[in-house]
Amino acid sequence: MKILYASSEAQPFAASGGLADVAGSLPKALVEEGQECIVVMPYYVNTIKDYQKEKIEYVDNFYVSVGWRTQYCGVFTTELNGVTYYFLDNEYYFKRDFGLYSYYDDGERYAFFSRAVMELVQKLDLHPDIINANDWQCALIPVYYNLYYRNQYNMQNIHTVFTIHNIQYQGRYGLETMEEILGIPKHYTSIMEYDHDVNFMKAAIEVSEKVTTVSPTYASEIMDPWFAHGLDRILRTKAYKTCGFLNGIDQDMYNPEKDTDIPANFSLRNKSGKKTCKEKLLKEVGLNNDNDAPVIAMVSRLVEHKGFDLVKYVFDKIIELNCKVIILGSGEPQYEDFFKEMHYRYPDKVSFTCGYIPALAKKIYAGADMFLMPSKSEPCGLAQMISLRYGTIPVVRATGGLKDSIRDYGEPDDSGLGFTFQTYDAFDMLEAVRRGTELYWNDKRKWGALVTRAMKADFSWNRSAQLYIGLYKELCGDK
Repeated sequence: MKILYASSEAQPFAASGGLADVAGSLPKALVEEGQECIVVMPYYVNTIKDYQKEKIEYVDNFYVSVGWRTQYCGVFTTELNGVTYYFLDNEYYFKRDFGLYSYYDDGERYAFFSRAVMELVQKLDLHPDIINANDWQCALIPVYYNLYYRNQYNMQNIHTVFTIHNIQYQGRYGLETMEEILGIPKHYTSIMEYDHDVNFMKAAIEVSEKVTTVSPTYASEIMDPWFAHGLDRILRTKAYKTCGFLNGIDQDMYNPEKDTDIPANFSLRNKSGKKTCKEKLLKEVGLNNDNDAPVIAMVSRLVEHKGFDLVKYVFDKIIELNCKVIILGSGEPQYEDFFKEMHYRYPDKVSFTCGYIPALAKKIYAGADMFLMPSKSEPCGLAQMISLRYGTIPVVRATGGLKDSIRDYGEPDDSGLGFTFQTYDAFDMLEAVRRGTELYWNDKRKWGALVTRAMKADFSWNRSAQLYIGLYKELCGDK
């Protein structure tokens, strides 16, 4: 099969979150399973590194309809890990100075990108068997295909899959954008409209042949108003075509035995390097390694749905567990200010770095003892899988992909990988942290066995890639 994977970001070229990790690793896994895979993404001129641009070649250019006007689109390509990448270039839309998203014209930018993907397929005669569009930025791809391309020469019999990575971000705009910006006629209003707005994600759910999410539990949760951010009504009517496959991680990228971003390498056979990583991490963030206290880490956006309101509520009690806390992230000012205050209150126990530094994140994964993820909702989560890879034990709330990936240490068959709590409650979270620190202090043998089990856990893409291939074959008739 030939699969076109459309994403607004992909590692290693441009990233703002977990979508880029998936778009960089799932296509690679599909190729390793014998499929042909193409990734299409915007050409972010200011984000893609110069050394990467040296390997990217110009292919063609054409013009794309955006509402009542046309816009230039250049096409560039490169190959990496057996995957062909196409970059769609328009500097007006994609040469921006501050990040990938959150611009006033994001709706227009990604309407252009979605239409350009379809033009690329037609102009280069790619004819994929499957187009897998991801999140709201690519949600108009199946819409444009059904509206304008399905019956055109060399565009027939293409199957569409839409993947929801985070249902909170849906691409909602005023109805006036239908014709003016999106170039979609009024007779398509019933497809595009939801709660008196244009809703990109709703439209993709409506017209795509299959809808996937990034974990089985999340696929069930988004049928519930608590998790669905208003889309539960449409999702329940489309439950027959919705399923969830747990994401994986690129275990070559996250490999403590070969990782050049961490101070010392280590493996299942020789874990001594992890102790060195902990010592170097504490020194780098300005904390003493005076009593070998457990290090609890968080690398995250500092927003409420990541559970920081729980952390804030019982933070003093966490410190009373005789541990050190390292925080890396940025987000809502209330949480940034809180962790700055906690650093000044507990200068020898708390470190806070505002922002996101990839190299420091790797060092935290490798050097911490526990990784806290108390999310209110978590579609999949990759950080818990990465932390396991580095022998750092997750403490998580059992929701979404966290529930699907982390079994509790206290399970009877001794197969647990971390410490979990069920309800969204600060003291339930505190109890999970307490169980972790208690095991760390009181039974080094059992703690070591838990670390070994964590490092043995397999969260590669092998199984999930097979599930995606099975879904694609179902649509293509086992082609």
